[in-house]
Amino acid sequence: MTENDNQRALRVLQLTDPHLMADPGGELLGVNTRDSLDAVIAQALHDHGQPDLILATGDIAQDATEEAYRLFGDKLKVFRCPSAWMAGNHDDSPLLSRIAAERQANQRRIVQGGWQFLLLDTSVPGKVFGELAESELVFLEEALSQTPDTPTLVALHHHPIEIDTEWMSPIGLRNRDAFWQVIDRFPQVRIVLWGHIHQELDQTRNGIRLLATPSTCIQFTAGSVEFSVEDKAPGYRWFELLPSGDFTTEVSRATDFVFDLDSTSSGY
Repeated sequence: MTENDNQRALRVLQLTDPHLMADPGGELLGVNTRDSLDAVIAQALHDHGQPDLILATGDIAQDATEEAYRLFGDKLKVFRCPSAWMAGNHDDSPLLSRIAAERQANQRRIVQGGWQFLLLDTSVPGKVFGELAESELVFLEEALSQTPDTPTLVALHHHPIEIDTEWMSPIGLRNRDAFWQVIDRFPQVRIVLWGHIHQELDQTRNGIRLLATPSTCIQFTAGSVEFSVEDKAPGYRWFELLPSGDFTTEVSRATDFVFDLDSTSSGY
């Protein structure tokens, strides 16, 4: 940590669920996912400027192609900071990791600005639900054991709690009890952050902020029983983190982005 890290808040940008495709015209329920990501990136730069770190929390590709991952890396070149990518249920985790490594975006553990960031892989090949392998739980526990005094953000793709969107209940993190058994032992964890649910969420559990973030493409309807999308603009989450462990966070949306959402679909 440099002296400059103590002088101002660390600025972190979360981008999640862009669902990029190899096809430049690729759309998800009527939304060109390349165009929507461009709009979100432009909004972030306009509203907040350059971040110090980017967290990309899964479903980077819809089609799990090398072209989509390379495109994502190219789009992040407008930012002058490192990024860290994790896999979602639509991703090919080994392929994503290989492309991310070429961009130095495969870090699992980052210490910056007085904070620690731990990225967990919850993807299960061929499945929509998420699960943490025993090796992931060991990684989490060891990293937290080694840094008792460092405020920590834990990021994953799948939601580790029940949410009020009923159709997503079976496709969250399956072994969430094992996850919380680790987290609850370490009071330095200040934030648990995820993607996957394509909607904003902000709750607190035992003093930990539980945060989810809109997708950079389509948005799922909060509170829906069956699959449903709503006509909300794509977005991102911004953090300002102080070495003391205090922080602020907000969600912003690219409200000027024009799209023709297919709201009749029963899935994606």
